[in-house]
Amino acid sequence: MDGVPRVREQRRPGESAALRFSVLGPVRAWRGGESLPTGSPQQRALLAALLLREGRTATSGELIDALWGDEPPSQALAAVRTYASRLRKALDPGVLISESGGYAIRLSEGAGTLDLAEAQEMSADAEKAKHSGDLGLARELLNRALGLWDGEPLASVPGPYADTQRARLEEWRLQLLESRLDMDLEQGCHAEAVSELTALTAAHPLRERLRELLMLALYRSGRQAEALAVYADTRRLLADELGVDPRAGLKELQQRILQADPGLAEPSAPAAEPVAAAVRPAQLPATVTDFTGRASFVQELSDVLAAAATDEGRVMAVSALAGIGGVGKTTLAVHVAHQARAAFPDGQLYVDLQGTGPRAAEPETVLGAFLRALGHPSSSIPDSLEERAALYRSVLDGRRILVLLDNARDAAQVRPLLPGMEGCAALVTSRARMVDLAGAHLVDLDVMSPEEALQLFTRIVGQERVASEREAALDVVAACGFLPLAIRIAASRLAARRTWTVSVLAAKLGDERRRLDELQAGDLAVKATFELGYGQLEPAQARAFRLLGLADGPDISLAAAAAVLDLPVEDTEDLLESLVDTSLLESAAPGRYRYHDLVRLYARACAERDEQPPSERDAALSRLLDFYLATTAGVYAIDRPGDRLVEHLEPTEYPGLVFEDRHRAQDWLYAEAVCTLACVRQSMGPETLARAVDLLWAACDLAESGANSKEYEAVAGAAEAAAQEAGAPRAQGRALTTLAFVHHITGRFDPADRAATRALKLALASADPLTSCWSSNILGVIAIYQNRHEDGEAHLTRAIENFRACEDRPGEASALCNLSRIHLATGRTASAVALAQQGTAMYDDMDHALKGANGRYALGLALTQSGQLSQAVGRLQEALAVFRDSRQRLWEGMTLFRLAEADVAARRPAQAAANAELALTVLRGIGGDWRRGNVLTVLGRALSAIGQSGRAQVCWREALDIFEAMGAPEAAEVRSLLKPLAVA
Repeated sequence: MDGVPRVREQRRPGESAALRFSVLGPVRAWRGGESLPTGSPQQRALLAALLLREGRTATSGELIDALWGDEPPSQALAAVRTYASRLRKALDPGVLISESGGYAIRLSEGAGTLDLAEAQEMSADAEKAKHSGDLGLARELLNRALGLWDGEPLASVPGPYADTQRARLEEWRLQLLESRLDMDLEQGCHAEAVSELTALTAAHPLRERLRELLMLALYRSGRQAEALAVYADTRRLLADELGVDPRAGLKELQQRILQADPGLAEPSAPAAEPVAAAVRPAQLPATVTDFTGRASFVQELSDVLAAAATDEGRVMAVSALAGIGGVGKTTLAVHVAHQARAAFPDGQLYVDLQGTGPRAAEPETVLGAFLRALGHPSSSIPDSLEERAALYRSVLDGRRILVLLDNARDAAQVRPLLPGMEGCAALVTSRARMVDLAGAHLVDLDVMSPEEALQLFTRIVGQERVASEREAALDVVAACGFLPLAIRIAASRLAARRTWTVSVLAAKLGDERRRLDELQAGDLAVKATFELGYGQLEPAQARAFRLLGLADGPDISLAAAAAVLDLPVEDTEDLLESLVDTSLLESAAPGRYRYHDLVRLYARACAERDEQPPSERDAALSRLLDFYLATTAGVYAIDRPGDRLVEHLEPTEYPGLVFEDRHRAQDWLYAEAVCTLACVRQSMGPETLARAVDLLWAACDLAESGANSKEYEAVAGAAEAAAQEAGAPRAQGRALTTLAFVHHITGRFDPADRAATRALKLALASADPLTSCWSSNILGVIAIYQNRHEDGEAHLTRAIENFRACEDRPGEASALCNLSRIHLATGRTASAVALAQQGTAMYDDMDHALKGANGRYALGLALTQSGQLSQAVGRLQEALAVFRDSRQRLWEGMTLFRLAEADVAARRPAQAAANAELALTVLRGIGGDWRRGNVLTVLGRALSAIGQSGRAQVCWREALDIFEAMGAPEAAEVRSLLKPLAVA
């Protein structure tokens, strides 16, 4: 999470949440109260550049200049397009548009806001109010505008454009500050302005207008000598730093102070404050001295309180903070309340409502205490709740009181305690989200950002100890899940043990099974805090809380959760939403849920302790594995009609999702990729290993995705090792088949060959026909890449026979297309074309779009080598469209490479260069070095043909380095291309 409060404003049913953007701090976006992903720093830089253009279109060239200046990367245009595409998916439809070769962000009225635009509007309104003589309104508007800043503008956004705009926005902020401070002095608030101006002049010592305002504020506060000292200090500083004298206005002010000019006297004093009530309660607990971060939360809540205190006729304001135990709700509320004390001069009331305890405070008891604190005699306090609440509101009439209701159980407990009067306000903290508290400003308090967490840890432990072990300190706060209570406990333990290093503490917290036990100090304990919330759950909620914590994925979908709990989806959603309302579970996105890391550990501990019988834990995870396997098998089947793999997978008892649309199926597969692979890794016990391996095979598309390739390979390796240890040859053979597949994709052909060879032996030994078919097919493909054509033909011929025996027509078509490449490599061009045509026709007969694209890829290769270039390009372009539509990045990139080869043969070097460069972009992070070397070789040929010999040489040298490092025979071809250049 990004540390921004997720404010849930009450909306009418059916009304969509508006977008909000911020640039006056970190570049961020929200839809309603939910934070939206803004991507990498460069992607945020693109978003900022578009937002700051206020709806005007930025060309691609302008955006490249904005992000990288004079030294853009070679693939800058492709990167801009990628960033724009990702942002378009994250934002609402029609917000980010493409036009005239560039992009723009258009925010229609009511559909989105930008903090900068809001600040500009408030500044303009303040100027109007000032000219009309309403300085109070002008000051308030400027304060609200300044409150929109959240640290440094465009924080951490790279690029020259961001640097320029950052300086511009900071300068404007200072101008607004100077205007507001000038109004402060005009309204006689000089004493209050002195401290702020002192800090500002220290931060901006060369800004003469701030110095001038400070001198005037000091003079009007009766501090003439200090005012003159400011001038002397300014004159010395300007002479030393810039070699200039103060400007005329500052000199004139100095002379007027020396002469005690009556014109400098303070203006008429503002109207007197209302007389305070006879009894002014001040019940707020002390704020912590090491309060850290939370700037955006403080600002959000302070704005609500400020509006309640100043807006005439406004109804009483209520802000309700919700969050997990230990997230710092009380600390934040107390801190904000102390800051707002001046706005509520008639006092502040506080009560701990003990909402997480066995006996929550009764509202009538609290009202009695409040009435006594407000000066009402005990003898005349009525008995009933209704009468006490009515008297409470009457006593508060005309007063400006802030009420802090801490640790509330629910909205019913809170309602009678609300002041109900304009000019009053209430802050409520609770683990429950009070969506039923009418008119409340709801704020979800999240954990700290990593920077805030490290800052808090450092303040408690000490800068000296942390500075030398920064990485270990980051490990500690990460192990604490950035939860303030956990960080405070860990830091306090370390501070009390001078012989410990930060690394010692990090090692202790590194053991997940012991982590919760380590996070306790004195009467503080993370586990005890969670226990309070868990103890409030109904039995069905508690069971759901325990069992869902067993799943290893970063989050869980509603459908997967229903499988874990063995409940209908509707009942599961009700349970999960009720857990979200208790803050023990988070709603990561619509239909997805997640635990805080420490809460997950606690949930698992509860499952081990409380789940009866214990076998239900294994049954829950078995249902989850069934769900993923059944659903993934369905995705595989819809993508590959006629493929026999799904018939050879382990049977499942729990059903999966059913998709009728190929795109929806693929969307599910990629959205669930991390959770699917986590389920495979978690399911390598003897009872579930076979299903886990089959799930991995059915999810083989993830190996080609780029984003999931490394984790897929790691899980495949772990599965193979587990199967070998368990003595399960069938599962081991299948795991080796997936390993051979992923090694082949990444261009590591020797490991691929070894894995496929072992898989074939195990398949024969365990009578697993499908593994035998596919391992033979992979062995044939690897032999093509290794120029072992006789071996490859033998493997592929055997694969064709085996596929036919299994009546697996898609597999047979695949082997025929691969055999086409053997014929092509051995000079049998006509038969190569015929084999590829045969395989493609078989795919088309089965309406097999994705694998049909593989057939067209093979046919395009054969047609290119046979000289039928226009037909080759046609087939390859057909394949390219399908691969892009199916998100098959590897094959999209390789098809672009083959199109570049055809373009070179057709003497279209410029087109060849464009396709080859795009292939390099698509294949980044996938496909391996060998494929990259081949693309670079073709790109060099194209560049050389259009006269860019220097760039061609760079491409060939990189390709040569790749091939020589691999010992690949292609190195000889590249040397021959470089040789003429060397001679020249």
